[in-house]
Amino acid sequence: MVALVACLGEPTVARTLRVGVSGSAPFVIQDPVGDGLSGISIDVWRRVAEANDLPYDFIRQSSIDAGIAAVEAKNLDVLIGPVSVTASRLARPEVDFTQPYYIDRAGVLLPLQRANLSSRLQVLFGWAVVSSILVLVSVLLVVGTFIWLVEHRHNPEQFPPQPLPGIANGMWFALVTLTTVGYGDKAPITRIGRGITAAWMVMSLVAVSTLTAGLASAFTVLLSGSSQDQIKDPRALAHLRVAAVNGTSGMELAERRKLRIVATESLDKGVEAVLNNKADALIFDRPALRYHLKLNPDLAVHVAPFTLAEETYGFVLRWDDPLRTPLDVSILKLQRQGQVEAMVNALLD
Repeated sequence: MVALVACLGEPTVARTLRVGVSGSAPFVIQDPVGDGLSGISIDVWRRVAEANDLPYDFIRQSSIDAGIAAVEAKNLDVLIGPVSVTASRLARPEVDFTQPYYIDRAGVLLPLQRANLSSRLQVLFGWAVVSSILVLVSVLLVVGTFIWLVEHRHNPEQFPPQPLPGIANGMWFALVTLTTVGYGDKAPITRIGRGITAAWMVMSLVAVSTLTAGLASAFTVLLSGSSQDQIKDPRALAHLRVAAVNGTSGMELAERRKLRIVATESLDKGVEAVLNNKADALIFDRPALRYHLKLNPDLAVHVAPFTLAEETYGFVLRWDDPLRTPLDVSILKLQRQGQVEAMVNALLD
């Protein structure tokens, strides 16, 4: 406390900090039945302020950009929330950021697609099914050929000397052995033939499990009616209408990538645009997307498996504010003690 007083250059720390708050859940959560605030950003600030004996009042801001402008104009001492540390914000000469208290990546929200009859049937001709069938036929051909080569001289009744019918009978025998049906209409009589058959029986255990897994996956998609996601990496966004919230780092990402932007005023409006087919995707902070889906599990949307640019969140203050160092020290202590990670897991898991 004494060190902080000396750093501030005042005899006492009687000033109550004006702390601006902006952002959405899970970083800033408004109590629905009161004026209370909670969330990751709020909890981190409270512990940092407590560690430094800092009195403060929360002041809600209409947006993060408005909060940064208020810090520049000296109407706020600190701005807290999911404020991404971006190049454009760092370029503003009157403001600075604390040590980042949370690091994540920007996420993409996509609609769940219901498969029509055509897309369902395409599953049956997908590479997973086709490759499984090709591998199976190739293996049956190899085993059937070997059986015919060693059996056709000693067992011409079951494996004719002619290559085409002989190999065909060999493949039939390999298929019957693979499926464990055991008709008994074809059987090797030579030692080498029986040795090949024994090895094939063992190999069949692996072959059946592999084939079953591939086909089961395809038929699950076919029967469930869910289409496979066609948007598998960020490059696919170039051809889509992408929603982004004004004044967020998601909007900066969309502008930098020169995407077809559908501007919205909030996360809820962005999700609504995706659900109403006014946008094909939404760029927003990944933790906020995960928390939104946790609260609304029935929404026909999901978070894409890929992420975009890295997001680092810090508190905003003026460039010459002596609070910077004590705040940085407290934030680093919280991170090293695992407290920030525990807060995140408690809200998102």
